[in-house]
Amino acid sequence: MLLKREALTSLILVGIPAYDEEASIAKVIVLARQFADRIVVCDDGSKDLTGKIGESLGAEVVAHETNLGYGAALRELFDKAREIDPDVFVTLDADGQHDPTHIPQLVEAVKSGADVVIGSRLVGSASFSGSGRRKFGVRLISKATGISADQEVRDSQSGFRAYSKRAVAVLRPAEMGMGASVEILVKAAQNGLRVAEVPVDVSYDTLRGPRMNPLMHGADVLASLIKHLSIRHPLLFYGGVGLAMLAVGFLFGLWTLVLFTQTGTVVTNLAMISLMASLLGVFSIFTGIILFTVVTAIRGR
Repeated sequence: MLLKREALTSLILVGIPAYDEEASIAKVIVLARQFADRIVVCDDGSKDLTGKIGESLGAEVVAHETNLGYGAALRELFDKAREIDPDVFVTLDADGQHDPTHIPQLVEAVKSGADVVIGSRLVGSASFSGSGRRKFGVRLISKATGISADQEVRDSQSGFRAYSKRAVAVLRPAEMGMGASVEILVKAAQNGLRVAEVPVDVSYDTLRGPRMNPLMHGADVLASLIKHLSIRHPLLFYGGVGLAMLAVGFLFGLWTLVLFTQTGTVVTNLAMISLMASLLGVFSIFTGIILFTVVTAIRGR
């Protein structure tokens, strides 16, 4: 049963990042308005009527001259949220995949004490019409995000979220692309914010083809995860890589030694691989130690 807007909070702001979504944004705004006091659309360099449609429906539109990326649009919306200072800030996509009638559920979770609420496709009674490959990708990236953020997250890529005042004050994505979704969750963990997930229905039946090649999308997100993991846990990341490289160096060195004892000849290629892997391993471990020291000193200030 849906809650009336008046029963939720005193001020609910909905932010919508949008790029060439003239076919769907009107419906999203009309449905979201039932549960929002203000709506802000970031028109991320659209070449169609996305921005004009938003303005005609009463939304505040901030526009980028060129397409800067999903993360840049989110950053713009977070900046607006700081200016407006809502009780709850909700973000959802403009392409129609998210059902705005779930907004009250996310808002209620914030009222119950959560700082970041994810409208999840993979918990409870959520309906997810995506392909098996898409579900596998979401689960894989979410697992990696959970490791990086030190907390379990079932759907780290969902753009349907709600944020408390505290979250709006400390979260501002720096990533320009799709990696912003996981960056926000990592920063939430760093700032001690409580993250919760509520089930929502998501449909891809009405969507056009993907804006970005799925492989590029995944690579963008994984690159962001690797960066944040290396900063958050430098000893684990660089130390793990270093130990793996040392193991490779040892195995190739052992292979080289065995062949030398059998033939009396040094296989140069194997010896070089052993040497390079060992050097990279040592370098990686020392990098982890140095970064750990620097990060620890910064956190202690």
